Amino acid sequence: MYAAIAIAVIIVALAFAILVGYLAMTLKATQRTLNNVADTLESVEKQVEGITTETTLLLQKTNDLAEDVNYKVSKLNSVFEGVEDIGDSFSNLTTSIKKLTSNLTDDEEVGKAKEAVKWGSAIMSLWKNRDK
Repeated sequence: MYAAIAIAVIIVALAFAILVGYLAMTLKATQRTLNNVADTLESVEKQVEGITTETTLLLQKTNDLAEDVNYKVSKLNSVFEGVEDIGDSFSNLTTSIKKLTSNLTDDEEVGKAKEAVKWGSAIMSLWKNRDK
């Protein structure tokens, strides 16, 4: 009977040793897998950090570009206001000339009006060509 118990203990010990061996192999495989996951996460962190830096630079350049566009648009607004003022001046000049010609009745007044228009045209021509 002692021999049967001894054999049973040896079988249990062998079974436990085999179980421990398989458990050790499983734990080693799990360790390798976790090491690979850690390496992958480290690589992903570095890539995300690079993308974050590039995105920050891109946003800064976009903000600078938007600021430049807004500045240039504000400069163009003053140009358009100037053009509008010139258009109003020409409209007023045209209205004045229409009133003047409708009020003229004789040849002498027509001659004076023609002279005034010539002078006005000459002044406008000089004003246009002053920057050239």
